[in-house]
This record gives sequence, structure tokens and C-alpha cells, in this order.
Amino acid sequence: MDCTNLNDIIKSAKNILIISHINPDGDTLGSMCGLFHAIEKNFKKKCDMMTLSKVPKIYEFLPDISFAKHVDMFDKSMVYDLVICVDIAAENRFEEAKILFDKAAYTINIDHHKTNTKYADLNIVDVSASSAGELLYGIMRDLNWKINLETATCLYTAVLTDTGSFRFSNTTPATFKTAADLVSMGVDAVEVYKNCYETNSKSMVMFQAYCISNAKFKSNDTIAYSIIYKKDMERFSAGDDCTEGLAEKLRAIETTKVAFIVREIGTRISKISMRSKDIDVSEICAVFGGGGHTCAAGCVIKSAPGTAANKILDEIRKRNF
Repeated sequence: MDCTNLNDIIKSAKNILIISHINPDGDTLGSMCGLFHAIEKNFKKKCDMMTLSKVPKIYEFLPDISFAKHVDMFDKSMVYDLVICVDIAAENRFEEAKILFDKAAYTINIDHHKTNTKYADLNIVDVSASSAGELLYGIMRDLNWKINLETATCLYTAVLTDTGSFRFSNTTPATFKTAADLVSMGVDAVEVYKNCYETNSKSMVMFQAYCISNAKFKSNDTIAYSIIYKKDMERFSAGDDCTEGLAEKLRAIETTKVAFIVREIGTRISKISMRSKDIDVSEICAVFGGGGHTCAAGCVIKSAPGTAANKILDEIRKRNF
């Protein structure tokens, strides 16, 4: 993949914005912060960082994540020379920021999803990469950028979380090489793991236990899903980040081939998170305007949670797995 002109693009930009996707995870936030530090280190330029949702508490340890601002805090009349989207497969994943994206003099899309729609002026998309973090590390290495500890920590977080601690099928030899290189730069792998996986609040643990205990099973337990209503989240004072990892827990059941979570996010609007062991759930989510990876994908359905769950079940059954 030719990224040789990336240096010139960044050098010529006076103001730069980096955008992470809605409902951010460790990959989009780690990639955003990692790129922020890398550009500062190599080009002596400060970038603006944008989030479209609240940053989950477990990622508040990322170096300088506090400089990231919510989309509502931005002046929408601003015109950036360069806007870079990280880990964003399609424009509907940053709709509130689209006015700034569309006005930018130049746009870059750095991503690893196979459903990426190539929406920018420069699309650096590598579906073989485990994460946007791994892809970014490869770009920085190939362009001989200096990588400081802050950048390395951010990129390692991106790789760690998007591979499920190197458990998911997107983990490759290149992924382990990336992780090894970053650790050799001083990343405290134990500390990053603790921050990402061992700092859950009591309310989150109890909420997830409730969701798992209310899971439903279909087709001889090969399909597992749970429906989360707003009232459930209010009952446990659960934030958006409290639903992270729930689909993976259902997928981990021995008999499960495909698992999904349906979360009520508005009046007759439901967010779907799907996971599978070998079924292409990105095809199912694409039916509803979503996408993702073969074994991990998501979408939003304009239906009440129960109806949305039935629509997903219908699509799963059409595939006769």
C-alpha cells in the first residue's frame, strides 16, 4: 500500500483534525491518540481530536486522551486543511462530524474493515490488519517515523483490544510482531491489560451478569442473544461502555455459533452487536446498513428491541448455517 505521499500531506496542512467513531472502542481511541502523538513528534504539529460519544472510563488512561473534545464542542464553521478518520468504515459512523469532514481541503480514511466504503480522498484500508492500530504502526514504520512511548502505548492498546487480548481470529503473526515491537519500545503490557480489562466497576459487573442471565437461546443453543432495554441500564446506572464484551461472552458458550446483543438506544431504535465463530455476520449487518468483520459486526435497526431481534434472527436463519 503506497503511503509515501502521507508525509507531504501532513507537512502541508496547517490545521489537522483526527476523528474517532461513535461509541468508541480501544482501537479507534488508541489509534486517534497514537496518531496525535506521532504527528506532534514527527511534524511538530498539534492536532485536534474528536469524539462523538463519551470516552469509556477504561480508556481514560490513554496519554492525552483528555485533549479530545466531543463533537458538540467544535465550531462547525471551521475549515480544516486535513481531516483523518481512524477505524471508521463508513460515513454513518461519524455523521455529526460530516460537516467538518466535507469542508476539509483533504481527507484521509485509515481503516481495516472489509466493509469500508472508501469515502475519503486518500483511503488507506488494509483488511488483513487486525486493527487500525496495527495498520498505523505499519505506516509509521514504513515511513520511518519516530515512535515515542506515548504513541506506542496508544497503538498497543488499539491492537490488544481489537484482538480481544490476541484471542480473536483477526490475530496473525504480523499482529504479534507489532505487539512485540511496541513492547520493546517500553510499553507496559501488564499495565495496559489491567486498565482495559481489570478496572470494571461493580455496576458494570452486576449489569453484565443480569444481561447474561436473561439471554435467550435458539436453534439448539447455536444462537444466543440478549435484549437490553433503557430501563435495565437505568436500574444498574450502567453507561454505554457497560455493554462492551457481552456478545463475546455469549459467543464463548460451547454450543454458540452466533451471538448478538440488542440494545434500546431510542424510541423504536435498536443497536445490534454481533459476534460469531465462523459465520459472516458482516453480511447480516450490511442488510441493515451496518458492517464490520466476518466474526464481529454491528448495525442500527429502526425498530423496537424485540422486533429488531426477530429481524436479526430471520436473517441468520436465511443462511441455513
